[in-house]
Amino acid sequence: MRLAIRHETLYRYTSPLAYTIQQLRLTPRIESHQQMVTWNIETSGQRNAFADAYGNLCHMLTITGTHDEVRIVVSGEIEVMPLFLGRLLENGTLSPLVYTVTTRLTEPSDTIRAFAAQNLRGNGSKDLLHLAKSICGAVEYQSGATGVTTTANDALLLGQGVCQDHAHLFIACCHTRNIPARYVSGYINSGSTGHAESHAWVDVWVDEDDFKGWVSIDVTHAGFASDAHCRLAVARDYDSAAPVSGVRRGGGEESLDVRVNVTLLPQ
Repeated sequence: MRLAIRHETLYRYTSPLAYTIQQLRLTPRIESHQQMVTWNIETSGQRNAFADAYGNLCHMLTITGTHDEVRIVVSGEIEVMPLFLGRLLENGTLSPLVYTVTTRLTEPSDTIRAFAAQNLRGNGSKDLLHLAKSICGAVEYQSGATGVTTTANDALLLGQGVCQDHAHLFIACCHTRNIPARYVSGYINSGSTGHAESHAWVDVWVDEDDFKGWVSIDVTHAGFASDAHCRLAVARDYDSAAPVSGVRRGGGEESLDVRVNVTLLPQ
């Protein structure tokens, strides 16, 4: 598929800022099944490109001088090839064991351990898809029910959440078995599902008779990720894969408006 993507992030403030610094993970990863045709980032201030510890393409944005809003717009076209059973062709430069380390958002609680014991039968692809379906049944997709600080345990207890919560809970369950699993942020051509086009899912390490490596699973849709998904960043959780994160000096109260549009282009 060729996807046309436009993602606008607008921060507004009730009083002027003197300084803003933001880390942007808004450039699609270069992988064998995913290639950038065009990609552009529009911001004020100064941007410096770098790669983070997980190999994501990032920019450090700094804005100095008085300002009362920060507007970030990324847009472009991405060519994405289908993935057979969600299998990624690259294993990456980091050991998969890096992704067995728990975080505040993915720490397994006793409740999660009990849930995983019941729903995670093994580390094969079919077992992991069963876990994804179980998570969808336990945590109903509900926009606005949770926030970026919601933990996997919070979402499970609430019984509601969004794709980010589904991914965190999946990873937390994998941690109970020491199965490497990582958070993926990106975009999806969501079609008529009604789900947001800014999306999160997981990669999980499998060791099967005919494949050893990362398999990409869209937990929210209880299926393998494929050519409808554009990958921005991988990391241990949302905090380390967030599209935009940073600090500011001044500004008073902050409001945030995010608009994402993903369109399937004709071949």
